[in-house]
Amino acid sequence: MTDSIQWLHFEAATLRRAADADRPVLMVLVAPWCQHCRDLLQSSFADPQVVHLVNEHFVPVLVDAERRPDVNQRYGTGAWPTIAWLTPEGELIAHEGHLGIEPLRQRLERVRAAWRDEKDSIRTGLKALWSHHGDRQGVDAGPRHRLRQEMVDEVADAIYEKFDHRHGGFGTGSKFPHPEAIDFALVQVSKRRDDRMREIVTKTLDAMMGSPMQDIVEGGFFRFSRTADWHSPNHEKILDQNALVLRAYLEAYQVFGNEAYRRAARGIAQWISERMRDPETGAFAGSQDADADYFSASREQRELRKPPSVDRTVYCHANALAVSALFKAAAVLDEPRYKAEGLTALRFVLENLYDGRDVFHYWDGTYHLPGLLVDQAHLIRALIDASQNTGDADLLLPAEAIAERAIARHKAPNGGFYDILPSTSQKGSMSRRNRSILDNATMAESLVRLGYLSRRPEFYDEAIRALEAFTGDFKEYGYYVAGYGRAVDLIFYEPLFVTIVGERDSAVTAGLRRAALSPYVPSRIVQTLDPRLDPILLGRSGLAVENEPVVHLSVGKTHVTVARSEAEVLAAIEQIERQRRSAN
Repeated sequence: MTDSIQWLHFEAATLRRAADADRPVLMVLVAPWCQHCRDLLQSSFADPQVVHLVNEHFVPVLVDAERRPDVNQRYGTGAWPTIAWLTPEGELIAHEGHLGIEPLRQRLERVRAAWRDEKDSIRTGLKALWSHHGDRQGVDAGPRHRLRQEMVDEVADAIYEKFDHRHGGFGTGSKFPHPEAIDFALVQVSKRRDDRMREIVTKTLDAMMGSPMQDIVEGGFFRFSRTADWHSPNHEKILDQNALVLRAYLEAYQVFGNEAYRRAARGIAQWISERMRDPETGAFAGSQDADADYFSASREQRELRKPPSVDRTVYCHANALAVSALFKAAAVLDEPRYKAEGLTALRFVLENLYDGRDVFHYWDGTYHLPGLLVDQAHLIRALIDASQNTGDADLLLPAEAIAERAIARHKAPNGGFYDILPSTSQKGSMSRRNRSILDNATMAESLVRLGYLSRRPEFYDEAIRALEAFTGDFKEYGYYVAGYGRAVDLIFYEPLFVTIVGERDSAVTAGLRRAALSPYVPSRIVQTLDPRLDPILLGRSGLAVENEPVVHLSVGKTHVTVARSEAEVLAAIEQIERQRRSAN
C-alpha cells in the first residue's frame, strides 16, 4: 500500500486503464485559488484508509477546472472542489462537493460496492438517460422562434425579480458581482432612463465598494461573499471577473459621474497592471490566491508579509477580457499606459495562443487545449476593441479568420454554437457537445460587431441564428441570462456606427477617435479607415475620401450625419442619442 494517491491526468489512456481494471474513475476537480480544494487534498485524501480505498478500487484523476473548463462543465457541480464518480467509459454517475474524512470513506465504500454489484444496471440507466436526452437546446428556430424586442423587457424583469433591494446584487445567499447583469442594466438606464435598472446598478456597485469585497489597499474585488451583505468575502481574486467588474465601474462612472466609481475602477486597473501582469511576457496571470490574513491587513502590515501566490497560467478568454477592459480604462481614466499594456497582452495571445488555425485555452510555457468557443468569442471581441481604440483595421483580419473557423466547426445544425470541437476519440460525457447560452451570447455579440466593421453581413446573420436558438428557453436562466439580453438588445437597438475616414495615425484622426470613444453610448462601434492602408474596407463602405479626416455617423446601416471636429463629433453623438431616447 502506498502512502499517497497517485493522481492521473484525465485523458483517453486513463479511461482505458479504468476499463482494463474494471474500476470506476474518481475525479476531483479543483481550482488553483481554492483553499477548500487544498484542504480536501491535504486532509480527506491524505487519510491512510482513504488512500488505500482509492488506490485499490478506483482510478484517481485530478483536474484543474480552470485549465479544463470543458471537463468541469460536464462533470462539475458548479463549485469547487467537486468529487465526481465516473464509469470507465467516462459517463458521470454522481458528483458532490467537499467531504470530510469519514463521509469520504463511507462514500468510497458505497461506490465501490455499487460498482461491484450493480455496474450493469448503472450502465443501462445511464445509456437510457442519454438516449432520451438528446440536444436539450435543439430548438428549430422557425418563424415562431424569431427574436422579439419584448425579450429585452423580459430579461430586465427577470433581473429585477431577483434583485436584493436591501444589499444590492442578486439572491439572498452568497453574493457574486454578476457584472453582466450590471452591464445590461446600464444599457437600459442610458436608453430609456429605467429607474429599476438604475437601482440595480447604483445599489449593487455602492454596496460592493463599501464592503470588504473591495481590496482598498491593492485594488480589485474578491470573487464572492458568503453572505448577502457582501461582508464575508472569499479572498481570491480572479482576472476574468475583475476585468468585467472594471468595465462595469468605468461605464457606471460615465453614466452617473460618481467619482467613487472612478476610484474603484482605477484600483482594479492598477491591480491588473501591477500584480497580474508578467513584465517579461506582458500577459496577465489567471488568479491570485486567497489569504484572509493578508488581505485584511493594512498597507503597512502587508508590506511585512509575503503576498498571496499568483497562478501565472495565461488564459486566452481572461486575457481577452482584460485587454478589452484596459482599452476602456485608458479612454475613461485618460491613462494611455493601459492601452499600451492591453496591446502588448493581445500580441502575446496572438503569438502564443493562436496559430492561424486554432485558438488555445491556456499557456504555461506552451499552448494547450484548442477549440473552446469561449476563447474564440472573447478573442474576437478583444481584437474588435483593439481595432476601435488604435484605428488599426488590420486587427480585424485574425478576428474574421477566427470567426470563419468557429462557424465552420462549432455551428450546430439547429442553430447556435457548440462549446468544443467535434472529436471521434472522446468518450462518455466528453463526447457530447453542449451549447451554452452565455458563450453563444458572447459569440453573437462579437459577430454582430464584426459584421459591421468588416462589412460582411454573413457574420450578422450567423449571430441572429445563434440567438434564435435560445428563444424557447432563455427565461429559465433568470438573471444569469443578462448577457443574452444584451446581445438581443444590440439587434433591436442598432449600434451607433462611427466611421472615421482619414490617415490612421495622424493627430487629427486620433483626436476624432478619442472623441468618438469618450462618452458612454449603449451600443457603439468606432472604425478608422485609412485610404492608403484600408482600400478594401473603404471600398465596401462606399464612403468618400476628403482632403482632411471626416467622421460619418450612422445608426445601424442608416447614415445620419458627418462631423469634422472633435466638438462636432461629441455634439452629433449627443443629438443622435437624445433623439433615440425620446423615440424609445
